Amino acid sequence: MQGFQNHFLIAMPSLDDPMFKRSVTYLCEHNEEGAMGIVVNHPMNVSLAELLEQLEISYDAKSPAAQAKVVAGGPVQHDRGFVLHTAKPGYHSSLQLENGLMVTTSKDILQDLTTEQAPEKFLLALGYAGWTAGQLEQEIADNSWLVIPADNRIIFDLSHAEKWQKATASIGIQPWQLTGEAGHA
Repeated sequence: MQGFQNHFLIAMPSLDDPMFKRSVTYLCEHNEEGAMGIVVNHPMNVSLAELLEQLEISYDAKSPAAQAKVVAGGPVQHDRGFVLHTAKPGYHSSLQLENGLMVTTSKDILQDLTTEQAPEKFLLALGYAGWTAGQLEQEIADNSWLVIPADNRIIFDLSHAEKWQKATASIGIQPWQLTGEAGHA
């Protein structure tokens, strides 16, 4: 089986689940057991500083990172933090991904995010998206998702509002060209 790890799932217009509508999901893992991804473009109404304050973790309020919005990473474990970031080893619980990325779930990274010790680029998500064996493949067959290779610039360098359109445009498709109708030859 060829997995879609290190790919984006771009929600098709027909996908109207509020958690995934117009979403771009970075797939961290995909194998015969299922898939795990993080929605990278659904900002929550909470900043990194507010979250760190709630967790009683000290931070630098003057750091631009302090004002970054936390994203809703998906419906699974939405009370747990997942930091998708450029490679920076040394945290207690990190998973090395492809394309120079890591995902860290341990609290020790949170203390660094507003300091010079922070990874060069990062995105803090609460929760993740998960699929059981065969579920994602069926959703793709049902025309719920467009699958494209991931691009770190889309994850980290664009505003959340731009990510869905730029991801579709990266393969030469304008959002108005997408249809909710599935075609089968």
